[in-house]
Amino acid sequence: MVMLSHGTWFKRNDGKFKELNFSSIKRCRNKSFKKYYFYKMTNNTKSLSLNEIRSDDFRLMQENAYKNDLVRLHRRLDEFVSTPCPACGGQNSNYHFEKYKCMFLECVACATIFMSPRPTPDVMDDYYSNSENYAIWNKYIFPKSEANRREKICRPNLDRIIDECKKRGLKKPAFLEIGPGFGTFSALANDSGYFGNVSVVERTPSMADACRAKGLHVVESALEEITHDFFETADVVACFEVIEHVFEPINFLSGISRMLKPSGLFMFTCPNGKGFDTEMLRDASPSVDTEHVNLFNPQSIAVLLNRAGFDVVSVETPGQLDVELVRRSVLENKTYLKEDPFWRTLFIEKFDSLGADFQRFLIEHKLSGNMRVIARKNINVS
Repeated sequence: MVMLSHGTWFKRNDGKFKELNFSSIKRCRNKSFKKYYFYKMTNNTKSLSLNEIRSDDFRLMQENAYKNDLVRLHRRLDEFVSTPCPACGGQNSNYHFEKYKCMFLECVACATIFMSPRPTPDVMDDYYSNSENYAIWNKYIFPKSEANRREKICRPNLDRIIDECKKRGLKKPAFLEIGPGFGTFSALANDSGYFGNVSVVERTPSMADACRAKGLHVVESALEEITHDFFETADVVACFEVIEHVFEPINFLSGISRMLKPSGLFMFTCPNGKGFDTEMLRDASPSVDTEHVNLFNPQSIAVLLNRAGFDVVSVETPGQLDVELVRRSVLENKTYLKEDPFWRTLFIEKFDSLGADFQRFLIEHKLSGNMRVIARKNINVS
C-alpha cells in the first residue's frame, strides 16, 4: 500500500496500482488489508448518533406525515419538468433508480445523481408550505435535537470556517447565512464574538421569528428577491443542507456570489451522492427523497462551483452517520448485505469494535455521505 498526498493507492494482484475507494474495498480479497483499516485507524471526531438528531420517539409520526405529503405531491406529477445535469449542464444521463414515483438519473460526464423530471419551484413552494412532515420536524424533532446539533454539527462547522478566515487574515468579517432555519448555527457564530456582524436570510415567517428571538439580524426574503443594498456586503456566506433542494443550483450560486465581497468565502454542506450510504443503499438511502433533487459528489460540486465563478478551497466529507444508517437497513432486513459475510461481520458481529473505525475511514477518504465545501468567490467575478 502507498500513501500519497492526493489519496491512498494499493497494489493489485496484477502488479498495477489502484486508487482506494469504496468499490475497491468491497472487491478486495486481501483480508489483512481490510483489517489494517478497520483496526489501525483512530477516530478523533465527536461521536454522533441518529437518535441524537432524529429521535426515534417521533419516527412513526414523521413517517406517516411524509406519506401524506407524498400523496399531495403525486397529484402534481404532471407539472414536473425535465432538466439537464445540475452540476455540469450535460445532456447525457442514464437511468439510476426510481423512488416515490420520482426518477433519478446519473450524469455520464460528472456522475451527479439528480431527479428529472423534477418539481418546479411553484410546486415545491406549495409542498413546503403545506408539509405535514416539516411541521413535525419544526414542532418536535428540531427543538429536541437542537443542543446536539449545535455542539456536534454546528460547532465543528463554525470552527472550520473561522480557521479558514484566520488563514486569510480576515478580522471581524461580516457573516451571512442563507436558510438558517431555527438560527442555531448563526446564533453560535454570533456568540463566538469572531464576526463583525451576523445576519440571516430566511423566507419562512416562523423560522424568521425564531432567528429574531435569538437576537439575529433577519432579512425576511427569498435569496433571489434581495435588493442591491445587500450586494457585496458579506465576507462569508454559509448555508447548510440547502443546495440539494434547489431547482437550479447555478442560479442559486449566482445569488450567493452577489452577496459576497470579492474573494469572499462560501461554506456549505450537502449530501454526497457518492457517499457510502447512497452507494450501498441506493434508492433506500435517506439521502434520496422527493426534496433532494441534486446529489452532487466531491468532483461534480467542484465543476458546478467553477461554472458559477468560485474557486474551490476544500471539499471534505465529515459525515458520521453512514455506518449507522446502513446498519439500520441491515437489521431491518431492507438490504441484501446481511447475506455477505464481510458486511455481516462489520454491521452485526463486530460492529461495536469496527463500526467507528470504518466511519473514520470513510471520512478520511471522502467517502462519507455528507460533504462540507468551502469555496472562494473568484476575484474576476463582479
